[in-house]
Amino acid sequence: MEQGEFALSEREFARIKARVYAVAGISLSEAKRTLVVSRLSKIVRALQLPSFDAYIDYLERGGSAKDGQDFVNALTTNLTRFYREDHHFDHLRDYVATLMAERPRGTRLRIWSAGCSTGQEPYTISMDLISAFPELKRWDFKILATDIDTAVLAKAAGGVYPESELNGLSKERTRPFERATGSIRIPPAMREPISFKPLNLIGPWPMKGPFDAIFCRNVAIYFDKPTQGEMFGRFANMLAPEGFLYIGHSENLGSGGEGFRLVGKTIYQSREKRNKRAA
Repeated sequence: MEQGEFALSEREFARIKARVYAVAGISLSEAKRTLVVSRLSKIVRALQLPSFDAYIDYLERGGSAKDGQDFVNALTTNLTRFYREDHHFDHLRDYVATLMAERPRGTRLRIWSAGCSTGQEPYTISMDLISAFPELKRWDFKILATDIDTAVLAKAAGGVYPESELNGLSKERTRPFERATGSIRIPPAMREPISFKPLNLIGPWPMKGPFDAIFCRNVAIYFDKPTQGEMFGRFANMLAPEGFLYIGHSENLGSGGEGFRLVGKTIYQSREKRNKRAA
């Protein structure tokens, strides 16, 4: 055990699992015990509490909103990169080209990055589409980027990353980035369409939609099957007719798949036809 870490009993682990499931829908497996000890020990020590039991008691008996958010932030996992699962961006580019050919200039175009982590996904969407279609700047083009973890949202909103983030990307894909010593920055024109907002996917969704495309990749893996099915079903209601949902390579829609048809590798299309309601 590292210095400063606390012992985690079965009872305490069960309480932590129950709380993070209740507040965030995250289903922790036995394999996450070490992660829980490592990440929460720092908080328990900072609060000068004697144990994990005392920490959960503290949260349940009147800890602040910030304390509750710190608990969730500590137990979320944020692994992402630019152009992750790049076939999704190829498909999105073709889809947007079709929409732009069908719709008058200046039309509304909405994309949601759900579980955006530190921002690489929404920035990839913005950079890739604006590079391919400069005329999008004259459209009502917006990207909503949400995550439950407020710490990663703050990093995402800054739009600054280590230069190593470009490793493995082609010269064409690295071209839009602004360079500084040891770091890269997202250009203002490609940051402008994006709004970063905190959102708990198992809670209320205040936005109305519809979205032409939704990315929710490698998020459902942290939920149990009933929670996954409910979330994907809600996404179906948020998509524009014939809009697309992009999910992670190890995920499937389960009981939430009724409103979709599979059209490519981890790419699903809304079954609702466009002539039923305005897109």
